[in-house]
Amino acid sequence: MQFKPFSISRLPRISYGRGRLNEVPALTASYGGKALLVTGKQSFCGTERWPSFIESLEMQGVRWLHVTVSSEPSPDLVDQTVSRFGGEAIAVVIGIGGGSVLDAAKAIAGLLPHGNSVMDHLEGVGRNIPYRGPSTPFIAVPSTAGTGSEATKNSVLSVQGPEGFKKSFRDECLIPEYAVIDPDLLESCPRDLIAADGMDAFTQLLESYVSLKANPFIDALAWSGMTAFKEGFFAAWEGQEPEAANGRAAMAYASLLSGITLAQVGLGSVHGLASPLGAFFPIPHGVVCGTMVAAATEINIQAIEAREPDNPALAKYAQVGRLLIGRNDIGDSVARDLLIELLAEWSETLQLPRLGNYGIRVADFAKIVANSRGSSMKTNPIVLTDAEIEAILQRRL
Repeated sequence: MQFKPFSISRLPRISYGRGRLNEVPALTASYGGKALLVTGKQSFCGTERWPSFIESLEMQGVRWLHVTVSSEPSPDLVDQTVSRFGGEAIAVVIGIGGGSVLDAAKAIAGLLPHGNSVMDHLEGVGRNIPYRGPSTPFIAVPSTAGTGSEATKNSVLSVQGPEGFKKSFRDECLIPEYAVIDPDLLESCPRDLIAADGMDAFTQLLESYVSLKANPFIDALAWSGMTAFKEGFFAAWEGQEPEAANGRAAMAYASLLSGITLAQVGLGSVHGLASPLGAFFPIPHGVVCGTMVAAATEINIQAIEAREPDNPALAKYAQVGRLLIGRNDIGDSVARDLLIELLAEWSETLQLPRLGNYGIRVADFAKIVANSRGSSMKTNPIVLTDAEIEAILQRRL
């Protein structure tokens, strides 16, 4: 094991476990004043937990306002919400929902004290004005297990269409004060969402593990997350109790760790491609990850074997193969082949759609590739050629 220098940015205070949602009202009250609740349209406020949660807030003396997020958040949604609630003396923002809800809430919390547009700070497409903070205190409560947004400093915002984009508002001031992870909130997730979000979490763990910036500290977290994924994902997806409850607990944990690892060491080619794919086409982020992770892993391994046979990612891919297959008696080359086969098998078992289902065609490849070399692609374990990136797309068209 090599111990090269590394640094770790700060994390939220983490509270994990079944029933931990019940802690949120008291945490909210500790900030005083008024709270802004950001939720999905139905994912939390449409469940039986909503009335009791609101009652608990009010019993703690919390005054609250509410806004919903029904799709991937846009800069306009953030700006409109900041304008609407900027004069309300919001003391704390609470985001309860999936990655889109948490990303929106994170950006809203960051801009409420300032009132300016998020386009001032959005990477790559904004006005390139440094964000100085402070942010309104933010409590993140994920109700899905996929993005790990509760542990990151970036809010991913998008505009969809031919000239669209998917970019981050990113700063350490945006890291949540608290990440409250209650696996019971996953009970309302439909099967297809568990599949897509779970594969997003796994892809984030795998890509962090083989990242160019990987280090032993983050490797340990990524390995723990992949182990939890192996033990819990299919139980959560199949939905047969009581195994499903244990599976949801494992997946909530794996998703949290995936957010921590990606925030520290970055991701890889799948997420490099996810940005333009999600911007130009109506394809959910988790579907991108689940449908492409096998092809991207195969192309990465082939490129490393051909050009960088001493790259440590090769041994790491083999380690993951042995973990997921459950066999320690196989050599590295066989383990890597079996890893690729297993990931492809998962995509079919979970019935994850191919790219062509969302209107993506070969003629679109050049534009997708040209827009894929953002921050995620920069930490891929090897620099891929345009032809290799196109090969990933071709395999899942």
